[in-house]
Amino acid sequence: MPLSDNKQELDLASRLTQDHHQSLKLWLRMLSCTVKIENEIRSRLRATFGITLPRFDLMAQLERHPDGLRMGELSKRMMVTGGNITGITDQLEQEKLVMRVPDPKDGRAYSVKLTQEGRSAFARMAEVHESWVAELLQPMSSEDKGQLIELLSEMKRHLNASE
Repeated sequence: MPLSDNKQELDLASRLTQDHHQSLKLWLRMLSCTVKIENEIRSRLRATFGITLPRFDLMAQLERHPDGLRMGELSKRMMVTGGNITGITDQLEQEKLVMRVPDPKDGRAYSVKLTQEGRSAFARMAEVHESWVAELLQPMSSEDKGQLIELLSEMKRHLNASE
């Protein structure tokens, strides 16, 4: 191996500190917990309500915005492609849970909003969803949850400040 490659390898290794290892361990632990909870919620939503997590998430976005959201805005908020949003919206529209309405600000565009049936269905699902999350996080004390919320909020502020 040429000397320059070896030197580069040593430089990379010398930059790693205990904090790098600890940060990576924290990231992996947060990711692992998130995936475990998400998989359980995904499974329960399908078994109990016959709905996928992305469809539930889209309805949750619309529940927060009763006047509706444009497809592009839904795509941005859910961090998925416009094609995914169109497919999910088509399914929910067939089930009469959402409807497309002309956007009042731009007659060429459409917004998606929950129907009354969609509002009722989502309210039932959201109540059960919340109880599942509470159940899954129940082993943690209220104090620990509060501390974790504070720490993650601080991390989020730092991450947002660097954008």
